[in-house]
Amino acid sequence: MLGWRTSPARPLQLHMTVKPTVLITGVAGSLGLRLLRQLPGHQVIGVDVREPAEPAGLFHFKKVDLAEERSCDELLELMRAYRPEAVIHLAFVMDPLASGVPDRHSMWLSNVPGSSRVSEAIAEHNRMVGGIDRFIFSSSAAVYAPRPRSVTEDATLGAHGLLYAMHQQEADTTVRTRAAGLRRCQTYVLRSHFYGGPGARNYALTWLRGVPDGKGRLGARLRRRGARLPIFLPSRGGYLENRLQFVHLDDMARLVAHIVQRTGTDPQLTVLNVAGRGESVALRRCFEISRAETKSVPAELVSRHAQRLLWKLGISEIPPAALPYLLGSSVMDTTRLRIFLGEHYRTIMQHTCEEALVASFKARQPEESKWSAATDAGARSSSK
Repeated sequence: MLGWRTSPARPLQLHMTVKPTVLITGVAGSLGLRLLRQLPGHQVIGVDVREPAEPAGLFHFKKVDLAEERSCDELLELMRAYRPEAVIHLAFVMDPLASGVPDRHSMWLSNVPGSSRVSEAIAEHNRMVGGIDRFIFSSSAAVYAPRPRSVTEDATLGAHGLLYAMHQQEADTTVRTRAAGLRRCQTYVLRSHFYGGPGARNYALTWLRGVPDGKGRLGARLRRRGARLPIFLPSRGGYLENRLQFVHLDDMARLVAHIVQRTGTDPQLTVLNVAGRGESVALRRCFEISRAETKSVPAELVSRHAQRLLWKLGISEIPPAALPYLLGSSVMDTTRLRIFLGEHYRTIMQHTCEEALVASFKARQPEESKWSAATDAGARSSSK
């Protein structure tokens, strides 16, 4: 049980406004910044471990580190002061090296207890004051782990090996378990696949780009030379026909904004698989779009050993545990999302999976280049 501490500091002031208020964690990341553009009719309170590079549309920002226990009180103070109607939790660490997180334990503190603190702050605020009626949690397709067939939201979760995936599964489970205790608050768990589009950054795109993003000297030297890492592809097993899904960041932002502004009442807990429209993308096509260089190796074990060497030498930021999530088929059934959005489906999910991937390899927008080197949803969160 996380403890609550009352602070004897300055009295809280309630800010009255005609605009509905939304609180967003991880507001400085790519999805957070895009979401700001989708909420012009809202007063947005943002928290993150760093200030957003493009704060347009942000009413108030507060630096909050969810890895710290005091973040419970900090979130509750903001809720008491600004009375949000919705809370959107985007902050999550994917890569501790890129995020500046010192170790695995700190990553876990940010991801798992950090997500619990957000839920607990909502529960406590609604118990004392009330008013938060929607909680949106950005989960990940990684909670399922690669499988030969598409999975629905009712499938058993099976993340393994990759820390980010296991943390997402633990946080996803916690948020769903606590949904009933949030008092008149509808909880939405969005299990999105790899983000695509300008500024998106995740293991899949880094892998396809072949950029030596590692923090070691060799990685820096190769980057200066403009070198591109090959993909070590097992020669047997039909890997080229395995399939991945992508979702454009703009579509994801539109979906979250739609839920915030959605009329009517949904069940207390709604879990949705989120991916772009249309068919998933075969690895063969992913390599064509990204113009990736592949090198044939005898088996996946050899491919993983090669990735481990690149990772240990500081050449690649992709841990070997991520490889099964990249080489294996990872496809979700999004029927529930289509039913949920109904007539709004095509206006919100405007891009297909392939279009989201193609957009990732177009020139990055100038305003995004300042922050795209950090992981998504803030310096301590991630693009999936």
